[in-house]
Amino acid sequence: MAATSTAPSLPPALADAVRDDASLRRFLHGLPGVDQVGVEQRAAGLGTRSIKKAAKLWAIDTAISMVDLTTLEGADTPGKVRSLAAKARRPDPERPEVPKVAAVCVYPDMVATAVEELQGTGINVASVATAFPSGRSSLKVKLEDTAFAVDAGATEIDMVIDRGAFLSGRYGQVFDEIVQVKHACGDAHLKVILETGELATYDNVRRASWLALLAGGDFIKTSTGKVTPAATLPVTHVMLQAVRDWHTRTGQLRGVKPAGGIRSTKDAIKYLVAVHEVAGPEWLTPDLFRFGASTLLNDLLMQRRTQLEGHYSGPDYVTVD
Repeated sequence: MAATSTAPSLPPALADAVRDDASLRRFLHGLPGVDQVGVEQRAAGLGTRSIKKAAKLWAIDTAISMVDLTTLEGADTPGKVRSLAAKARRPDPERPEVPKVAAVCVYPDMVATAVEELQGTGINVASVATAFPSGRSSLKVKLEDTAFAVDAGATEIDMVIDRGAFLSGRYGQVFDEIVQVKHACGDAHLKVILETGELATYDNVRRASWLALLAGGDFIKTSTGKVTPAATLPVTHVMLQAVRDWHTRTGQLRGVKPAGGIRSTKDAIKYLVAVHEVAGPEWLTPDLFRFGASTLLNDLLMQRRTQLEGHYSGPDYVTVD
């Protein structure tokens, strides 16, 4: 583990965990195992909670404020990013009280365009980096990728871990990469994408979550959105437990971002219930919980109009991304 000199300051017990490769392995494999049946049953139970009308409108507005409005396609253009930024600023042009989203998330070469369009709005510009979505490149390239996005004005970086290294048990390598990318971020916040759909077990999700937190990740994120399955409630449940337990042990608040496959208001509310019940109400803020999504915002806007007017507006009501 070569990056310990730039690793974050940790309480003594956790500092010992990252002293060397053997200590890190011992710590990660010493974490309590995840009860697969239990976590899936609890996640399913949280998803059946009913919410009354006034609370539902609050939940919709809260979810809107947590959206990282995302476009990550090879065909992205400056024009598409400008349109996305306009929607981020005013999700519903007819209703100025609708909250703005938390961030716009783009590829590094689109950051400058997003920054220009969002200047002075308080909306973050997030950029994927580190050979997204595979994470398979040299550390040099990953750090250059990060620096390029930060220099262009990104205030948040969404990095991907090397899942091959993690699954091969090379935890020290993954730790070092996160630490060095965090250092390259400067003042930008770092979200660490675990790509949980490739991690195979909930125990691996728990280990990867703690590894990212130990290395200084400000957020842990489920997925790139390019792999199936992407975000799921049980996986997010495990990650919420990790940040809750991290806070208990360190006093530090870290965030969670499920991304990929969350398309409906009903789904978003299930996640908000999980946040409240698993991590706690203090996580119900864009500073600590985000949705990575490209289509969710439209459904939130339609359901918001339905709550206020008593009828479904239909997809033609919202602007095209």
